[in-house]
Amino acid sequence: MTGPVASPADAEAVLDPKHYAAWDPLLDVFDRLRADTPVVRIESPGGEFDPFWLLTRYDDAMRVSKDNAHFLNAPRATVFTTKEGEALARDVTAKQGDESPNLVSSLVALDAPKHPKLRRLTQDWFMPKNLRNIEAAIRELAVKTADRFVAASNGGEDIVDFVPLVAAPYPLHVVMQILGVPEEDEAKMLFLTQQMFGGQDEDLSKSGMAQMTPEIISQIVFGAVAEFETYFEGLAAQRRANPTDDVATILATAMVDGEPITARDRAGYYIIVAAAGHDTTSASTAGAMLALAQDPQQFARVKADRSLVPGIVEEAIRWTSPVQHFMRTATEDAAFGDVTIKAGDWLMINYVAANHDPAQFENPRKFDAAREANRHLAFGAGAHQCLGLHLARLEMRLLFEALLDRIDSVELAGEYKRAKSTFVGGLKTLPLRITGH
Repeated sequence: MTGPVASPADAEAVLDPKHYAAWDPLLDVFDRLRADTPVVRIESPGGEFDPFWLLTRYDDAMRVSKDNAHFLNAPRATVFTTKEGEALARDVTAKQGDESPNLVSSLVALDAPKHPKLRRLTQDWFMPKNLRNIEAAIRELAVKTADRFVAASNGGEDIVDFVPLVAAPYPLHVVMQILGVPEEDEAKMLFLTQQMFGGQDEDLSKSGMAQMTPEIISQIVFGAVAEFETYFEGLAAQRRANPTDDVATILATAMVDGEPITARDRAGYYIIVAAAGHDTTSASTAGAMLALAQDPQQFARVKADRSLVPGIVEEAIRWTSPVQHFMRTATEDAAFGDVTIKAGDWLMINYVAANHDPAQFENPRKFDAAREANRHLAFGAGAHQCLGLHLARLEMRLLFEALLDRIDSVELAGEYKRAKSTFVGGLKTLPLRITGH
């Protein structure tokens, strides 16, 4: 692995979750790297991570995302981790009879031919034609959520935190209903998701430790995954005994090549639908509301013109980029300008950097609900494009239609906070003052 190497300070910015919580300084780093060394080697100052190539240009990220033959998911960890974390994952999965650097055998950690076979099990379920069957139920939930939010504001007298009141519970309830998880278990699902995706953040992991070693973070994440697996095996057993019309039953009884899918694959499928299916939508939803609270003129424009609501949704997903990176492994040498990535090299598709590339998005840091040709990469591209992208768009559209019907004004009412996370990011608090009816 030879080529331009990032400075220790820039490498730390890419590797340390606290920089993702700061956000704008991180975007400054990506802007500078994109201009000077758009494909650059990241070496951890402490040596705890294996080196990898960072891609900051939109075109490079799109190229790798679409080329699933030459840039694979499975050989190395799909989310960057420490050497020790990857070794531990291989040890745990070896005991399950499927040694892998990825603790969870989800769609994002698989390659062909296995990946498309598993994806097809539920792909039709998440297409717009089928989602129309549940649109009315989602709209009803959106209306109830918006009503509760306005009521909590006490006529504008009280400060309301949008994240725990709206952004977190609304998509969580939608996805849990799709999976067939009882409402009384939703709090547990939220807690485990925050530990798995937000294990680097002391508030989301509930660790209470502002400084956590990679070993502690690994323990938190591994514990959450184990609890998820135990819970969903129990749910699968219930669905096999009493099948219903939900995704849980599809997975509990799924067959591939004439054989039942393995317990590990089944658990991984449940986890990716349950966790990624709501946490990312939550982040985008909060990002949209932050943008509208910061820009009264844009809020007034979208309130007056509801044709802009799909634009709010798409721009929020780009602007927030909830899934902040995925890793790939090159199968053969590949040239990126003057840099050659060698076969076997590990590389990072950084979606935050790609979705803020000014060569693709004019004034990328500006939230613009009317942005045209918004071909962002927040859902990925190619064979691994997000399975639930149509559901996420539907949920957000219905929610903002309901919110705009009820909210007359919105403004920030304190400091908002972002999650300390290199993987799934977004706001963890968003204090607002609203007026509505």
